[in-house]
Amino acid sequence: MCKQINNIINTIQNTDCILGMKKIPDMSIDLIIADPPYNLSKGGHWKWDNSISLKGMGGNWNKVMENWDNMSFEDYWNFTEQWLSEAKRILKPTGSIWVCGTYHNMGIINILFQKLGIEIINEIIWYKRNAFPNLAGRRFTASHETLLWGHVGEKKREYYFDYVYTKNGFFAEDLMKKQDKQMRTVWDIPNNKDKEELLYGKHPTMKPQKLLRRIISATSKLGDICLTPFSGSGSECVAAKRLNRNYIGFETNTDYYNLSLKRITAMGEMQKNRLELAHAA
Repeated sequence: MCKQINNIINTIQNTDCILGMKKIPDMSIDLIIADPPYNLSKGGHWKWDNSISLKGMGGNWNKVMENWDNMSFEDYWNFTEQWLSEAKRILKPTGSIWVCGTYHNMGIINILFQKLGIEIINEIIWYKRNAFPNLAGRRFTASHETLLWGHVGEKKREYYFDYVYTKNGFFAEDLMKKQDKQMRTVWDIPNNKDKEELLYGKHPTMKPQKLLRRIISATSKLGDICLTPFSGSGSECVAAKRLNRNYIGFETNTDYYNLSLKRITAMGEMQKNRLELAHAA
């Protein structure tokens, strides 16, 4: 492992991901999980203050309205092409990349995958059965997000995939996954978070650990390096550490960066305590 990677492995950096990835050598990362801005902070501001009981809703909800999530089409295209180009450069031919999105940005992601030569392996529909209802009553209730899974190994297709885990693993939260049957491209994973995920605070678009652990377990091996360009509150890094993978994260927002450090430190303490208990037994 080269010195440039050693200096940042198992750290989260408070810096822009494009600048951060430029310092990483070619073909040195095993797995990239990108949860970029969706560019959806437009239109009216919608919120739910939970003053009226709504079955299935566990708390207040606000539409994401952040400056970092509001760009012109041209700016968003250029920004996406820049970080995806760096992601492709640092990804190993045996590795793979996952990108999260919705209809707001996934068309751009798909086209840029094709333009940059990132082959799409699968399109995953993450079905959220507890999705927030449509308050205006003027359209269908948005109840899914999309994930594109791709690789850069060209025709060799050397990317890692744990077929046995996806077929025979136990996924109690997923009402669509049948035991000992092939996992399909629609994943039924509730978007609610466990208490420990929210213990130190939250990010407006944080992903549940169940979703991230499935991705990491299915498409990386023990000891692999998992990189997240937009680490937010550190969810991907926490999941990677819990599953005994190495991690690298980049986050520009200082508040979310500090939150991610608290979460990753807590995960380290938890693993240490479990190890001590195992040795004592």
